[in-house]
Amino acid sequence: MQETTLGVAIITKNAAARLAECLQAVAFADQIVVIDGGSTDGTADIARAHGARVIEQTDWPGFGPQKNRAVDALTTGWILSIDADEIVSPELASAIRAALAAPTADVYAVDRLSSFCGHWIHHSGWYPDWIPRLFKRGAARFSDDLVHERLVFDAPAQRLTGKLMHYSYEDFEGVLRKLDAYSTAGAQQRHAAGQRGSFGKALGRGAWAFVRTYLLRRGFLDGRAGFMIAVFNAETVYYRFLKLARLGENARR
Repeated sequence: MQETTLGVAIITKNAAARLAECLQAVAFADQIVVIDGGSTDGTADIARAHGARVIEQTDWPGFGPQKNRAVDALTTGWILSIDADEIVSPELASAIRAALAAPTADVYAVDRLSSFCGHWIHHSGWYPDWIPRLFKRGAARFSDDLVHERLVFDAPAQRLTGKLMHYSYEDFEGVLRKLDAYSTAGAQQRHAAGQRGSFGKALGRGAWAFVRTYLLRRGFLDGRAGFMIAVFNAETVYYRFLKLARLGENARR
């Protein structure tokens, strides 16, 4: 293993929409590993066509553990972890190559700019969005969270120039799918941690999520998209705590 080699770790499930563009943008990497959770839309074929090593792992353990599987499958000195709907801009690609040529940190953060149904979001708590994604092998690992996983490391992360373009919600159908998936995973995670939900908590937390996103985080400056994001956040939190309450009821029976 050469210390300056770069591997890209990606997890997928039915991610064909942006995967080719995602992989083309990191073609400069020495290795690319895709851990696929059982796609049925040609995701694995697209990945292989772009030189990625595809590993089928359908026993879904959560986002954090699945990302660690991708990290562990690489043999490079450095790892870049991205999602299949994230595109490394040419400026960011240049910054990554420069960082590996003369490293000054073990972990680097990238500036992610996300879109919502065709609109780039610059407020609503979505931006600026500095997230650690490039790290030296052994310097970081993902948490074991089912959802909203984070990279765990000790030393401070340095920032890279360039943007990571995130096509997070392409259409309303995708918004609704993620709302259901995230609220379910969030409820399961909180239930496992011993937390309890109720209708009152769901209502209160959901209302606060809207106020925080639309007013405190200035979602209103993102126009109609900002309002939709605030509603999405509120509904996700609302259903998360309703589902948490149902899990508690089922456990007591």
